[in-house]
Amino acid sequence: MFTATHLHAMIVHFPVALVLVAFFTEVLGLILKKKFYQQATFYILFLAALGAIVAYLTGDAAGDGMDGGSLGLAMEAHAEAASFTLWFTIAAAGAKSALYILKKEILWLKILAFVLLLAAAGGVVRTGYLGGQLVFKHAAGVELGFSNFGTLQNND
Repeated sequence: MFTATHLHAMIVHFPVALVLVAFFTEVLGLILKKKFYQQATFYILFLAALGAIVAYLTGDAAGDGMDGGSLGLAMEAHAEAASFTLWFTIAAAGAKSALYILKKEILWLKILAFVLLLAAAGGVVRTGYLGGQLVFKHAAGVELGFSNFGTLQNND
């Protein structure tokens, strides 16, 4: 059966990868001082922000009903980290968009964009860790299906 949990798991990995790739292209652009990498960061980060919005919404739907106990606390920590990551990703994309649209080298805005992107990348790592804890420690979203061992045939 296709559930919100399945949809979240399918979608969430795209913005995770995109935020991290955007961070590394930004660092590469700063080291090599090439416009190409800074422009690539803008496009990657824009897609990451869109993906983060969808991932957050599907995660919110997937988390419905997982309240109380240690699972509820873990879910709350993951949701809080996801919210932090979402807003920093959107803010970083906004700062990079301003730089792209203005087509000017505004130092304070470049620094702001980098710091916001660094915070978003850190948020991705933290949120991903907490999401992994939900699945592997608390078995959130895991469906247990047992095979009917009585129907197995012996091919001897």
